[in-house]
Amino acid sequence: MCMKTSPAAQGPPLLRARSLSRWYGSGADRFHALTDVSLDIHRGESVAVVGKSGSGKSTLMHLLALLDAPDQGSLLLEGADVATLDRRRLDAARNQRFGFVFQQFFLNPAQSVLENVVLPLTIAGVARPERHRRGMAVLEQLGMADKARNRATALSGGQKQRVVIARALVGEPDLIFADEPTGNLDSATGTVVEDELFALHRERGITLVVVTHDEDLAARCRRQVHVHDGRIVSDRLGDAA
Repeated sequence: MCMKTSPAAQGPPLLRARSLSRWYGSGADRFHALTDVSLDIHRGESVAVVGKSGSGKSTLMHLLALLDAPDQGSLLLEGADVATLDRRRLDAARNQRFGFVFQQFFLNPAQSVLENVVLPLTIAGVARPERHRRGMAVLEQLGMADKARNRATALSGGQKQRVVIARALVGEPDLIFADEPTGNLDSATGTVVEDELFALHRERGITLVVVTHDEDLAARCRRQVHVHDGRIVSDRLGDAA
């Protein structure tokens, strides 16, 4: 494994994965999606998890983001083993600490842009006036405040992805997971969305984990972790370091 020491890796990691394995099916149909993966994510890093379709990169992200549980291994969030958390505390940790930007927008077409943006706050039980204030603040930051009352279906692809980024930001997360964030966008719009994500990383110090098969997008991250056949084969600092 090719490895350089990151300056960000001086303090304790925000996320620490140790010997994670995940498989699906049973018997002859058993498929190992991830095998014995160990990885630290430090606060303030930008990390690309890179691999072809079926490499295990999305499975790794789902485990790191507490969206799935490993069959073997452990995951620590700032030193606390997430396996010791009950469902309520696990959901709260994911909702309060993480933001998500997916290739599929997962916007509710029956709700307004603002209602979609503040969904994490609604789930967390934040009062309506505070939800409105914080939702409008992030929409304003992303140049979407004038679309707050629009239905999500009335937006372009780039506008929808900005709404998704606003939803990821509204809970003031420590870490944003972006899974193929520009996969459904044309190249020009995709570049704009990338610029917005990396600007947020620089200006707010948000930890950014980008899952992608796009080497150009990966190169914009300080660190690139390459996954092949369910294993990490390279973990190094890139030219952006």
